[in-house]
Amino acid sequence: MVNAIVMTPQPEPQQHHLAVDVHSLREALDAHQRYLAGRSGGRRLNLTYADLAHCSLEGLDLRDADLTGARLSGATLARSNLSRAILFGADLREADMRHVNLKRADLRGACMRGANLAGAELAGCDLREGRIALQDKLDGFRIIRHEHRPGELNYAVLSGANLAGAQMTGAMAMASDFTDANLSGAVLVGAKLMRAVLDGADLSHADLGGADLTGASMRRAVLNGVNLSQARLDDCDLTGVLRAPPPIFYVDDRSLGEVMSEHEAYCDTQGRQGKVQKLSEVDFRPLKSLKKRRLSGLTAPNSIFFGMDLEGCQLQGADLSGCDFRGANMRDADLRGAKFTDAQLARADLRGARMGPLALGEHRFVRTDFSRASLRGADLRGAHAARARFLEAEMDGARISGCDMTGAELEI
Repeated sequence: MVNAIVMTPQPEPQQHHLAVDVHSLREALDAHQRYLAGRSGGRRLNLTYADLAHCSLEGLDLRDADLTGARLSGATLARSNLSRAILFGADLREADMRHVNLKRADLRGACMRGANLAGAELAGCDLREGRIALQDKLDGFRIIRHEHRPGELNYAVLSGANLAGAQMTGAMAMASDFTDANLSGAVLVGAKLMRAVLDGADLSHADLGGADLTGASMRRAVLNGVNLSQARLDDCDLTGVLRAPPPIFYVDDRSLGEVMSEHEAYCDTQGRQGKVQKLSEVDFRPLKSLKKRRLSGLTAPNSIFFGMDLEGCQLQGADLSGCDFRGANMRDADLRGAKFTDAQLARADLRGARMGPLALGEHRFVRTDFSRASLRGADLRGAHAARARFLEAEMDGARISGCDMTGAELEI
């Protein structure tokens, strides 16, 4: 059986929207579950042009459903699975769509004005213009007129959402919130993004050709390989944007690779060889990977590790305050006693990482510190963060199932 369905009384729907009673809706949803499971009596959910305004469909499996032109304004779809669903021309204004799965969904011409899509999965979805068939008020569908509608996201909340590879040509997203969203590879040609907030958004290799970003905020946005040809950037805040890394990074006339090898030698020989490195504001991206490197005690505040592979890296006791680890792979890394204050770790993969206290001797230890760090959308499943500090840390959308936080300092 499906979850409880809640429908509130609605005003008389327009002619081209069909009222749906609770019983019929429940039967259709049950049949859809059988369809998805491949059981007898299954039937794909078809609610084209249905009036589902303010209906609760929270947490339901609606994969492949056909909701063309459906009225879902004010509806609750949080945590529902709508992957590959057809929402062509649907009315989703002010809908609650937090953490909804819309991967590869057809959202052409859909109106999501004011909708909350925080943490939603929209990778590969289609938000381009749609051509909507509208009935005549008097003659119904005997007389059809067509109206071109761009996908509308004006005033929508998409903070932390995954829009990688989304098709958003000509989309309307004025004053929308894309804070820390993943827009890598998205096609935003001619999109209207006036006054949009794109702070910390990953726009790597996105196409913004001819887009209007007048008055937009793009602080700390990642613009590596982005196409901004003929884009309007009047009054756009580009403070601290991250562009393509240099082909090679030098420290005191030595390549970064040499410097890191010297630090690693110090760790390997317990100080008999090499030298502990104290760096600042270094772009480590030219190295591409620090996988399983031994870099305990590294001092590199305000440095860039964006998108890098640090799986299994040993960084015990390292000073990494203010560093950029957004989207980095830090699985199974040893981060005990490391300092990540004010660091950016949005969408970082920290599964299985060791983030507990680092013993310095009998009854002495130093804790891993994430105070004021941004861990929005980070994956901490199975990590060990006993006694770690998360004071004033941003944890929106972070996945912490199975993470040991025994004795951790968290905001109450």
